[in-house]
Amino acid sequence: MFVSVAMIIIGIVLAAWGLPASHSLKKPLDILAALAVLCGVVIALLGVLLLTVPDFFKG
Repeated sequence: MFVSVAMIIIGIVLAAWGLPASHSLKKPLDILAALAVLCGVVIALLGVLLLTVPDFFKG
């Protein structure tokens, strides 16, 4: 439970940082910020999945 809540928080923080940073940073660094947004959304969604269905990956 703690891991999934931490994943949700980390994902939201990554997405919240990356969205404005991808528009304000210079050319090579904006790609990293956009990737941080993508990773943040994936991590947050995975955390929500693990929070709602704890045995999802156990088969």
